[in-house]
Amino acid sequence: MAASFLAMVGPTASGKTGLSLEVGRLLPVEVISMDSRQIYRGMDVGTGKVTLRERALLPHHGLDIRDPDQRYSAGQFARDAREWIRDIRGRGRIPLLVGGTGFFLRALVRPLFPEPDMDRERLERLRALLNGLPTEELARYVEVLEPERAPEARKGGRQRLTRVVEVAFLTGRTLSEWHREPGEGEEEPLRGVIFLLEHPRETLYQRINRRVDRMLEEGWVEEVEGLLEAGYGPEDPGMTGAGYREVVRYLREGVGLEETAEEIRRSHRRYARRQVTWYRHQLGEGALTLDGTRPVEELARRVAEAWEAWGAPRQDHDAPSRSGMEQAFPARNGHGE
Repeated sequence: MAASFLAMVGPTASGKTGLSLEVGRLLPVEVISMDSRQIYRGMDVGTGKVTLRERALLPHHGLDIRDPDQRYSAGQFARDAREWIRDIRGRGRIPLLVGGTGFFLRALVRPLFPEPDMDRERLERLRALLNGLPTEELARYVEVLEPERAPEARKGGRQRLTRVVEVAFLTGRTLSEWHREPGEGEEEPLRGVIFLLEHPRETLYQRINRRVDRMLEEGWVEEVEGLLEAGYGPEDPGMTGAGYREVVRYLREGVGLEETAEEIRRSHRRYARRQVTWYRHQLGEGALTLDGTRPVEELARRVAEAWEAWGAPRQDHDAPSRSGMEQAFPARNGHGE
């Protein structure tokens, strides 16, 4: 069976956006953003969101679809992405998923358990309560409710910690129990050609440092100031992205700008390390690696050639025994949201 989409993943500042635009010169693609922070309206500079000019060059989906105080799970992304993929293919074009949120990709190619029914009014009241708790206290709840999942939930930050508590309190069952139970009507995995954009660590860190400095020069502080004035705060889901809380501290606590910039650089470097670790453990040998130090035109040609080999319709006897997607996610391990 032919692949139904292209995917391009990699750590922050690895050059995914620039490569996607170059691929758009060679293939009739439409981009689906696979970034858990670029979904938020008003958060453009600090998330590295593609500009309006770039969107005019290449259609993009999955940007500016939530306000910063609204949640957006990997499961919801998978449902939305399936619709976008279907529509894009219906127009005779190629879906190109681009971003660094690995859970979004895994939710699409290894569907998650069906969403448990939770009373919306009770859910909103519980979320309001949990949002007022310090992160460490929230983590202690998770350690009591589901100790085996606690280390992974901690890595995912407040949103994943909150998710574990919500499900346990409102359904009477842990998230792990829900994951272990097969669901009716579960979506079939989608096949895709997956590329991982890599850089040597020092090169990546240099790119991150330059990117943070550029974001600050382009108005990141003013962007956060506007979000705070609009009533959003550092505990809102969108504002938990790398660097946003550091800018809030600069605005509210009088931390120096250079100290803030260095804190943001460190935050982004830590985030990049977590992403690289996730790819190392979650992406299998089916993911095709790209040397990010090579010219972008060369990388785009390789992507186009891979799509011609894997994405074009073919007879079953000509198809590879396992797609890149299947090899990249060999087993379902139940850590999605």
